[in-house]
Amino acid sequence: MTDKDLHPSSTHPPLPPTPEDEQFARLRLLRSRRVGISTYKRLLAEHGTAQNALAALPEVARAAGVSGYEICPEDVVRAELRAGRAAGARLLILGSSPYPAALAELDDAPPFLWMIGQTGVLSRPMISLVGARNASSLGTRMAKALAKDLAKAGYVVVSGLARGIDAAAHHAALETGTIAVQAGGIDVMYPAENTELAGLIPQNGLRLSEQPMGLQPMARHFPARNRIISGLSRATVVVEAAGKSGSLITARDALDQGREVLAVPGHPFDARASGCNMLIRDGAVLVRSAADVLEALAPTLAAAPELPLPAPDAAAAQSKTAPTPQPGKAKRSLRETASLHLQILSRLGPSPVAEDQLIRDLKAPAGQVGPALVDLEMDGQITRRPGGLVAKAV
Repeated sequence: MTDKDLHPSSTHPPLPPTPEDEQFARLRLLRSRRVGISTYKRLLAEHGTAQNALAALPEVARAAGVSGYEICPEDVVRAELRAGRAAGARLLILGSSPYPAALAELDDAPPFLWMIGQTGVLSRPMISLVGARNASSLGTRMAKALAKDLAKAGYVVVSGLARGIDAAAHHAALETGTIAVQAGGIDVMYPAENTELAGLIPQNGLRLSEQPMGLQPMARHFPARNRIISGLSRATVVVEAAGKSGSLITARDALDQGREVLAVPGHPFDARASGCNMLIRDGAVLVRSAADVLEALAPTLAAAPELPLPAPDAAAAQSKTAPTPQPGKAKRSLRETASLHLQILSRLGPSPVAEDQLIRDLKAPAGQVGPALVDLEMDGQITRRPGGLVAKAV
């Protein structure tokens, strides 16, 4: 079909975008350079549709000081969709019915997830089991016992497909269904030693990834992956973790998301248990068996409300029905904009700060600080972290 077929006469208005066109445009927007989830959501809210946001993106980048900006080419998105079909993967879209409600409620919920396997497990209650890659034999046995017993109790076990505790938990829950959240592309087997396990999981469970097809995982992808692991689940159980462990990042994400955090204690002389012992010291529930996990979750299950799924275009609809003026839209001089950028950067460092706290510290309207943060993110001067945190780019 050509452009002439779509627009037979210049006197006819352009046809409205179809849902498929809009989904394609949204994926293209998300895959564009320097567009994170916060910027993606803000652009959709401001421009109504992804196609409008894509048209405005080069000017947004130029205003942020990025010259020669180019949005993600259409061929790149088409190639990703072809690779997904070739791998037997499907695209799960935020707002669609299979999208897990617990994950959808997060501020930084992935707009798109690639999935391979059985979508039915997404409607069942989930518990995350995470821990050390260099797990001890006792830690591995504990992970298997917890996963097996929690699976028997009706829970889907969620983990990160890493070696050690993750792999043990997945193996033990294969028959009932387990979910593996991958840090790289869903078609990239990492680590390679878990390739066979990754192939077995979709038979009764699911593999998920928010990353593009074919992406090799890098260190920065794992913290982002961890917030999905905890976000899917009602609770996160840490089986073994050192004092500075990725599993502790998952535990912190779970706390930020309002989830339960539980930990298996270990000997004080075992470095692989130091992280778990610290969590217990700081208030995490001590776990000796699956019975402790089920007991800890019992009060939350009795009072747990159903989590509504947001409408696909809720943000766009809200922007259309709210004619109130937006303070962030007010024109500011270049001097005022540069001054605000300097104030923001002077208050940020490598350690993340909550965006709402930053706004309070600046004593500036949120409608002015928000667009300024988008400018700085597009310029690569700041980075956004899960949980509404921002930090100066290193």
